[in-house]
Amino acid sequence: MLSLRTVARLPVSPLANSCFTTPTTAVFVSLRHHQNCVHKNVWTNPPRCYYSTEQPGGATVTGASLLRTDLMKVKRVVVKLGSAVITREDECGLALGRLASIVEQVAELQAQGREMVMVTSGAVAFGKQKLRHEAAMSMSMRQNLNNLNETDRHAFCMASTALRHLYAALHMLEPRACAAAGQSGLMSMYDAMFQQYGLKTAQVLVTKPDFQNEFSRRNLRSTLQELCKLKIVPIINANDAVAPPPEPDKDLAGVISVKDNDSLAARLAVEMKAELLVIMSDVNGLYTAPPGMPDSRLLHTFCPINPDGSKIIIGDKSRVGVGGMDTKVKAATWALKNGTSVVICNGCEEKAIINIVKGKKVGTFFTMAPSKGTPVEVQAKEARDGGLKLQALTGEHRAAVVDRLADLLLERKADIISANQQDVSAAYSQGMPQTMMARLFLNDQKLQTLATGLRQIADTSRNALGKVLKRTKIADGMELRQITVPIGVLLVIFESRPDALPQVAALSICSGNGLLLKGGSEASHSNKILHSLVQEALEPFAPPETIALVSRREDISDLLHLHEYIDLVIPRGSAELVQRIQEASQHIPVLGHSEGICHVYIDEDVDPEMAIRIVLDSKCDYPAACNAMETLLIHKKHRQGPLFDLMCEKLRNEGVDFHPGPVLSKLLKFGPSLSASMRTEYGGMECAIEVVEDVDEAIQLINKFGSGHTDTIVTNDDYNAEKFMKLVDSACVFKNASTRFADGYRFGLGAEVGISTSRIHARGPVGIEGLLTTKWVLQGNGHISRDFTDGRMKFLHEQLPVEDWDGETFRKVSSS
Repeated sequence: MLSLRTVARLPVSPLANSCFTTPTTAVFVSLRHHQNCVHKNVWTNPPRCYYSTEQPGGATVTGASLLRTDLMKVKRVVVKLGSAVITREDECGLALGRLASIVEQVAELQAQGREMVMVTSGAVAFGKQKLRHEAAMSMSMRQNLNNLNETDRHAFCMASTALRHLYAALHMLEPRACAAAGQSGLMSMYDAMFQQYGLKTAQVLVTKPDFQNEFSRRNLRSTLQELCKLKIVPIINANDAVAPPPEPDKDLAGVISVKDNDSLAARLAVEMKAELLVIMSDVNGLYTAPPGMPDSRLLHTFCPINPDGSKIIIGDKSRVGVGGMDTKVKAATWALKNGTSVVICNGCEEKAIINIVKGKKVGTFFTMAPSKGTPVEVQAKEARDGGLKLQALTGEHRAAVVDRLADLLLERKADIISANQQDVSAAYSQGMPQTMMARLFLNDQKLQTLATGLRQIADTSRNALGKVLKRTKIADGMELRQITVPIGVLLVIFESRPDALPQVAALSICSGNGLLLKGGSEASHSNKILHSLVQEALEPFAPPETIALVSRREDISDLLHLHEYIDLVIPRGSAELVQRIQEASQHIPVLGHSEGICHVYIDEDVDPEMAIRIVLDSKCDYPAACNAMETLLIHKKHRQGPLFDLMCEKLRNEGVDFHPGPVLSKLLKFGPSLSASMRTEYGGMECAIEVVEDVDEAIQLINKFGSGHTDTIVTNDDYNAEKFMKLVDSACVFKNASTRFADGYRFGLGAEVGISTSRIHARGPVGIEGLLTTKWVLQGNGHISRDFTDGRMKFLHEQLPVEDWDGETFRKVSSS
């Protein structure tokens, strides 16, 4: 065991007052301590987003991260374990499973090359367990009393009386005594746990006076430096056996008092120039109200200088330990202002430390960057509240909102195009591929087409809500109706396509759904102005917050956990995006397609001119679209005929590179490289070409390698066409038409939120109908189930014509 009294006599390292050198490229800065104004050269980690602040006396402190993502770069981490984290519920002994998990995380980060330091509680609890056990063992000796002679019995009774007094006093034991008894056992346990991962530990005991002596502080820094260089994990604890009683906090010259392990951890983190301090407790972080209250919300970030900082509520201190949340906030704030990033989190949460270092939203992150925008939890709640108000509007009012949005797109087109040009210029300078640039670009024609599509949505959706799909007469005087209602709140994630924003917004408005939108950062300027127009169109009829724009990419992971507010996630973009969303979504259904591998099959009996036109349009009209052709299948008859050569020549003239499939490559003596896979979405001017025996083999290959998106047959043979359209298992199957027609606008839906390849709920281009679900409305007249059970009434289950019921009356009533 290593105590500060011992290390005070050790020689001081030349680097005692500096940060520890790292082998990576570093930034050279100069720090000036406020007391002696001595300049010291310090090497820090690779560049991060940090803040700089002037301290009392003129000292400048830098280093605390402004963003969670910067935590992925931290080198030195201090982990403080509160008593409530590692102590059992009975406050007597340690929660070994929880402690083992934390040790495993620390060992994993240490193995990654980080320098881990632990500030731990638990000695008092361990000592209390030890002393109680000893007393219990002694008291059990009374059971042998009846076996003793009279003289021995008298002596034992006297000893037993003393033991009873000792056992009764256990509940009033001084914590110092428990700490003295528990320190060695606690350290032995840490040592044994870390040995499982091939790591050694060293204990350092400190007290408040140690921090008041400059010489002792330098020796402490030197000791910790040497331990970290030797890859030893320092285990630091306040020496509670000799510690003075807690005093009121005296922050002299901006230096926090050491009166508990929270302030100790903060002071050590700053002394060591640690980049991250993780304070683990039995709560998830800071809340806007006591946890469990209806309006209570966890603060993922907290800025001490933010005006809203005074609005947080500090609850009672934990059941064990000296400090409470108030001391944790003070310690975290002081450490942050002195250059160390801080996260307060729940030590019971699985992989909490690992996820914090990965930049994930765990606990409350303290930052000097004032919060911007509305938290995503609030956005989601406001979208749900706004959706209910949107649902209560009449169909005419919802259509009026969309018509107004269409007008604004044309009235403000100069502003829209100007904002879009900023995005296009930035994308060009960053080397964005031309196919992606085409998605990003907006012009007069696109805006005009967009406005036309929005008006089409408004015209066709006035009766979308409250539409009766089924009527049943259950019994005399009892009628059941199935009607359409909104899904609730949609989360739509899209890339590069700013024109998708007003389309999706219009569909959401007309279907009565709240909406959260997350566009790609490459279209940030375009998305911002288009979203402002959506809110302007909404404002006379519904809260603007009904449709919200999520600005930060890191917010997506949080949104995917808000199943109490969000009902459906619709990702639009690359296969990687869709797959990532599907894997990350927690209890929220995801509607989308993973890939757009579309096929065109040229049958044996075919019009050559028609075939060439369809193939060229399917591939070259918009090669980046998900409904563009990626694989061309051609009947073997055409391999030796003029159609094959002419088709390849036309594609080559358009700049299309093609890759032969396994069969075709064997037939070609010289030709392009073999297709790496028949299941490839090129997303550009490339495609695969393969020869097939007949329509049956074409169907087999499409069902095997396709993505279930869109496939088409070009043929004069009606029998083959019917077979193809019946047996190809895709969302859209065409005859003699380009795959590019798989689009909500071209289907007459006005627009689409995406194309779904799912088999549940909605499939193909998803318009208004895909954003609706149903509910059952039963109208009775005092009916009870007992009447039917006893035979006084009978079920009729008579199907009634839908058109005989006045659905508009219901809609007006539900809107009032």
